[in-house]
Amino acid sequence: MKKICEMESVMYPRIRDLREDKDMSQTEMGKRLNMSQTGYSKYETGENDIPTSILVELANYHNTSVDYLLSLTDVKTPYPRTKHK
Repeated sequence: MKKICEMESVMYPRIRDLREDKDMSQTEMGKRLNMSQTGYSKYETGENDIPTSILVELANYHNTSVDYLLSLTDVKTPYPRTKHK
């Protein structure tokens, strides 16, 4: 099992890389998440913890799983979504 510090060292660059793969600026991503560029930047650098709701939004936007964002897996493909009744 990966240690927390190992996961974090992969997680933050992973979130940045996914944003850059879409040629988005931090400002654009911040707007998408209804926050400032500075607030979003602090997520990418690890200065602030990323709330669960933001992790879910990022995973949905990048078509991946929260586990991938958290570096619990290296598989980018999202899990099948469950249907809520």
